[in-house]
Amino acid sequence: MSASNVTGRGSVWVGIFVALAAAAGYALANTSASVAYQGGSNALTVAATRFLVPTAGLIGWLYLSGISVVLPKREAVVSALLGVATALYTWALLRSFSSIPFALAVLIFYLFPLIAAAIVAVLGWERFAWQTGAATLLALVGLALALDIRSGNLNALGVALAFFAALGLAVVIVVSSRIIGKGDARPPTLYMAAAASALLLVLCAASGDFALPNSPSGWLGFIAAAGFYGFAMIAFFIALSMIGPVRASLLSYADAVISAGLGVIVLGQTLTLLQVVGIALVIVALVGATLPR
Repeated sequence: MSASNVTGRGSVWVGIFVALAAAAGYALANTSASVAYQGGSNALTVAATRFLVPTAGLIGWLYLSGISVVLPKREAVVSALLGVATALYTWALLRSFSSIPFALAVLIFYLFPLIAAAIVAVLGWERFAWQTGAATLLALVGLALALDIRSGNLNALGVALAFFAALGLAVVIVVSSRIIGKGDARPPTLYMAAAASALLLVLCAASGDFALPNSPSGWLGFIAAAGFYGFAMIAFFIALSMIGPVRASLLSYADAVISAGLGVIVLGQTLTLLQVVGIALVIVALVGATLPR
């Protein structure tokens, strides 16, 4: 094996680790957000403010690194538009929760790795390997069991909103992977975070649904949700530049596994045998997604 192959494989495994760290960050952010909701805040307020952390953090990081935050005009415009798309799919996902069961909305949303893989295959940017499809379907089955989906309030609009959110995230992942390439993911991520934050704050103000926490524990969850989300967003796009959109997307399923564990430890939830089996299936899918092709 040549030195370049060893270096390449080492870079892939670093990228996998960064992607898993991002999934852990998202899981911690979601768990912290639940504490913020219990403390008087709401989903739209948390979503509108959590993009402020990666925006501020990236500005400081780039400044300390001596890297300009100014992108070429085309990249800046595309990155900002991706931020708008991020705000819109976030809003759509939150709206879907009021129309269909939460677990079903999340399951539909987690179609995004499969959609992203299909998009890059159609565009000829990556080959759609059968391992990718098999890992995604296995993870979806495991996720369905882990979420313990039940019948409930269901309508076409809620399903459409959840699917729009999945499609939106898939498009953001695919397009950003072309903008970032193998280069520095931080400047484009900064533009995305800033644009998403601005639009979500406008939507939050327009709806009159801005609600800050009213308890110390609520504030702790509110701040932690923003901090963990900021870390996760930055880490995800760095992983995207290292291992590509398909594998980075598939590894996002680790979010569900970690969230389930945090739900038991932090929120006092219990897991049924079927949920444990579902989590095991997601883990098997993740292992399959990380194996060298």
